[in-house]
Amino acid sequence: MKKLLLFLILISNFAWSQMPNIANVWLNQSKPYVGTIGNENETIKLKVEISEQNKKNDQEYFISGYSVVENNTSKYEGKITITKYKDGKKKSTVYGDYELSEENKGKHSGTFTGKFTYTFSWNKKTEKIENPNIELIGNWKSYDGTLDFKTKLKNH
Repeated sequence: MKKLLLFLILISNFAWSQMPNIANVWLNQSKPYVGTIGNENETIKLKVEISEQNKKNDQEYFISGYSVVENNTSKYEGKITITKYKDGKKKSTVYGDYELSEENKGKHSGTFTGKFTYTFSWNKKTEKIENPNIELIGNWKSYDGTLDFKTKLKNH
């Protein structure tokens, strides 16, 4: 009977546990994510200015900011959704999806979609994250459908 009760308590704690709020992770210490876009690997920068955890779904974060490719700057907003978490002894990894929609300002406006990985180490002594690495890999597609480019961004 004691084992059954303990088992039920563990299950209920797991079922009602909440994902910690890691909204500040996506802000990347106020630095832009930097990477490439397109066949010619043009430089792209993606700056996150606002990041908030969804109060109804703690696996989802609403973000907004702006993207820069050459002389083209576009505001965007969208979401990051955590789909999987893998806790390791030396390194932990968070996996998920993202979808970011730019303001519709013509041919060079569109939507970013793709997958992300966030890897980090946890320092037990300082109780802080070390060596954070965030990588966003996906596509950017113009709203009119004429442009479709691969994208790859990392935090720096």
